[in-house]
Amino acid sequence: MSHASVSDSSAPAPWTDAAPSSGGSPRSAGALLRALVMPLVFAAFATYLLVGMLVMDVPGSVDFPGPRFFPAIITGVIYVLVVVQIITVVRHWSSGTLGDTDDAAPATFSWRSLIWVIGGFLAFSMLLEFLGWILGAALLFWCVARGFGSKRPLVSLIIGLTVSSVAYIAFDMALGLSLPSGILGGGF
Repeated sequence: MSHASVSDSSAPAPWTDAAPSSGGSPRSAGALLRALVMPLVFAAFATYLLVGMLVMDVPGSVDFPGPRFFPAIITGVIYVLVVVQIITVVRHWSSGTLGDTDDAAPATFSWRSLIWVIGGFLAFSMLLEFLGWILGAALLFWCVARGFGSKRPLVSLIIGLTVSSVAYIAFDMALGLSLPSGILGGGF
């Protein structure tokens, strides 16, 4: 092998990951789009909550906090988290560090995780009257934990039951709002 062939074979091929790609390359634009999928999904969900909250028929005699208070807090927090995530993604993309594996594995979109979260939400909304708040919210917590990669389903279920029970007691006793009791309360 001659000296020329050794130097030619060690040259990096175009479009490899050896050097950070520029902001205008198709590869980094694709990475940007992949990184923005989840913030956009959460923004769509927050918008769904906002529209539902705005079209909600609330009598004028309702006292504070009212039925729009907690959804407004949740919607606001989701929008703030979406903005923070988008700023972080764009900052990393513009500096060429999007997807670097120095600190942690890059975040990738997972259809399986999304299906667990959406499926849990749908099951919660359809089964709430039958299961009641405690079991329904525990099921939702378990599905979301599973979607986020929990490897301990029994622990997730116990935490979900505990949190939903505390929330049920807090809403019932502290706020005077009745949540569906479902099969645990003897009603369907």
